[in-house]
Amino acid sequence: MSGRGEHWVIVLAAGDGSRLHSLTTDATGVAVPKQFCSLSGGQTLLEETLDRALAVTNEEHIVCIVAESHRQWWKLLKGILPERNLVVQPRNRGTATGIAMPVLQVLDQDPTARILIMPSDHFVLDEQVLVQSMRYALRAIAGDSDHLLLLGITPEEADPELGYIQPGPAVGPELFSVASFVEKPPAPLASSLCQSGALWNSFIMAAEGQTLLDLYANKYPEVVLAMIDAIRGDRSGNGHGLRRVYDDLPDIDFSRHVLTGAEHRLRLLPVAACGWSDLGTPASVARTLQRLPSRRRQATGPTLPFISLAAAQLRLQATARGVHPADAVQNEAVTHRTAGSSGRRRPTPLRSTVPTLPS
Repeated sequence: MSGRGEHWVIVLAAGDGSRLHSLTTDATGVAVPKQFCSLSGGQTLLEETLDRALAVTNEEHIVCIVAESHRQWWKLLKGILPERNLVVQPRNRGTATGIAMPVLQVLDQDPTARILIMPSDHFVLDEQVLVQSMRYALRAIAGDSDHLLLLGITPEEADPELGYIQPGPAVGPELFSVASFVEKPPAPLASSLCQSGALWNSFIMAAEGQTLLDLYANKYPEVVLAMIDAIRGDRSGNGHGLRRVYDDLPDIDFSRHVLTGAEHRLRLLPVAACGWSDLGTPASVARTLQRLPSRRRQATGPTLPFISLAAAQLRLQATARGVHPADAVQNEAVTHRTAGSSGRRRPTPLRSTVPTLPS
C-alpha cells in the first residue's frame, strides 16, 4: 500500500552499457546490456542492485525503469521484476528523461515521496558501507525541498574514466556544498583531484520527489507537460501517447543539462571507500575482479543464461596474448546461473499498485 512521505527507490536499468560491448557481446553477436550480466556468474548486476534497494525500503516502493528494446532480458527475471513495478521506456532519450518518467509515477502515488536514485550496473564490495550512506541520505533530505543530495565515493585510485565531484564548504553534519564537476579527467588531473579530496560521482542521489521534478521542469517545462499528457492519454485508452512523445523528445543528460548551472541546489555526502566500481570499461572490470575474494569469482548455477563478465574478461585477455580462449577458461561465456546462486539473499518479489495520474 502506498503512503505519503515514504522512502522510495528508483532503479535506472535502461542503459545499453556500450563501453563494455567487448565483454558483453554473446555468441550470436548481440550485446547484452551490462545490468543483465553478472560479474562472476552469480546474480546479475540488476539483481544485486535490487537487493541493495531492499536494504533501504520495502518492495512496494521500488520502481525500475527499463527499455522496451531490452525486453528479452528483463522478462527472464520473473518473480524479481513483475511488470507492474516497471516503467518501460519506448526509447532512450537520455538520463534526465529516464529519471523524470519514474519520478512522475512515484509522485502520482506519494506526492511527498523521498526518492533515492540508483543505477543498476555498478558493483560494490562492501555493501554495508554504501547502504548506511544511502539510509543517511534519505534521512538528511527530510523536509528539505531545496536541495538534491549526491553521494560521492571516496576514491581508491586515480581513475581517468570516472567523473569527479569537488566538494565545497561544509553545510551540515557530513554534508558539503558542490564546488564543481570534472568528467573523465586526464590521468594527471585525476591524481590531483584525488589528492585534493575530490570524490567519485556515483550518480546515486536522494531528494524529495518534487525537488527532482522541479529541477527538470525549471529547464524543460514543456517536456514534463508532454510526458504527463502522454501518460494520462495512455491510461485513458487514447492510444500510444507515451511512445509518440518519446519520438519527439530531445536527448537530455541529467548531469550536463539539468544539474549544470544548479550547483547551488546540490549537496554532497561523502561515502567511505567501499570497493565501488561502475564497471564501465574492460580495464575497470579487470581491476574489480582482482579485488574480489576468490570464493566469489567462481559462483555458477544451472538455469538462466546470462553473460559472466569474469569469464568474458579471461577470454579477452587470452585472445590478446594469442592463447586459445578454451585454454584460458573452462566455463562458457554465457554462464548459467540461478538467482541467489552467489549466496546473496534472493529479493522478495516486488509488488506495487498501478499508479493513476490525477486528472
